[in-house]
Amino acid sequence: MDANLTPEERAIRRYLTSDERLVAATRRHMAILLKPAFATIGGLFLVFFLDAWLPEDLPYLRDLLVLGWFVLFGWLVWQIIEWYYDRFIITNRRLILTYGIINRKVAMMPLVKVTDMRYDRPILGRILGYGVFVMESAGQDQALSTVDYVPDPDILYLEICDLLFGKR
Repeated sequence: MDANLTPEERAIRRYLTSDERLVAATRRHMAILLKPAFATIGGLFLVFFLDAWLPEDLPYLRDLLVLGWFVLFGWLVWQIIEWYYDRFIITNRRLILTYGIINRKVAMMPLVKVTDMRYDRPILGRILGYGVFVMESAGQDQALSTVDYVPDPDILYLEICDLLFGKR
C-alpha cells in the first residue's frame, strides 16, 4: 500500500498512527520567506552601494562584504529548504506541526485537549492569504500552542471546528 504513495504522502504518513485519518496537511504559507528574502535583497543592494562608495585601497573589506552577503544568501536557502520540509498536519485525533531539517521536531496537540482556539489574520495575512492559529488547553502548556503562517486559515479553521464539534 505504501508503494503507491508519493514521497510527500509518505513523509506525512510517518507521523500518523495506524488508526488515524488524515484530514488536511499543508506547508506554511510562503510569506514566511519574506523576511529572509528581503534581507538578502537588501543586503545585496547594500553591498553594491558600499562597493561603489568605499575607496579602492580596501579590497579585503569588499571581500568581507561579499562574504557576508553569501552568508545571508545561505540563510535564505536554508529557510527555503526548511519551509519545504515543514508541515502542518490535521488528523481526526490531533494537530501536528513538523519542523526542522537536521534536528527534526514534531509538536502535537490531541484534539481532546483543545479547549479554546482562535486564528488571527494580520493585515499582511489578509492580503497574502495566511493566518495564525492559537490553541489553548485546560491549564497546561502544550508543545503546540501557536502555528503561524497557516495558508487558507478560513478553510482549515472550519475543518478543525468540524473535528472538535462534529459536522455542521
